[in-house]
Amino acid sequence: MEPLPQPTAHLPLTDREAAAEAERILAAAYQPSHPAPTATHYRDDTPLPTHGPTPPVPQPDHRIVPAWAAGTAVASIGVGAGSIGLGCCAWLVLQGLASVTLYGVLIVSIPFAGAAMVATAIGCAVSKARKPAPKNIYEGPVTQNTVVTQTSTQRGMFSRTRNDLH
Repeated sequence: MEPLPQPTAHLPLTDREAAAEAERILAAAYQPSHPAPTATHYRDDTPLPTHGPTPPVPQPDHRIVPAWAAGTAVASIGVGAGSIGLGCCAWLVLQGLASVTLYGVLIVSIPFAGAAMVATAIGCAVSKARKPAPKNIYEGPVTQNTVVTQTSTQRGMFSRTRNDLH
């Protein structure tokens, strides 16, 4: 790409020069500097048996955080906030009765927080013990059929693409 000529500040361009400059800028703007990115996709072309059982395919379920762990964390946060709230409430009530320090009230509220944590742990253990881990065993012939339907709608600057796999 050649450098742009610097127009002089005191002389405006004529209509012909302005049109030529506009043509040059538009032509330079629409020249592809890099090739367009190609669409990425994956198609499994592994041959399937024509009849009979299909070999099993592992389908692991990897989650970042188990649901029981997230529930325990949320309950622990609630216990902590509740015990601090009880301690502050006791501090405000007892402040008028005597000269009570905040550290003293926090020491008094520790047994409440401990009891609440033990109750939360027991509830989580009971909940986890009640729910058995699901184990699905499938037997019989398998038919695999994949149809990809892609619909795209675009209006203005908003667009939506749906890829339906059947």
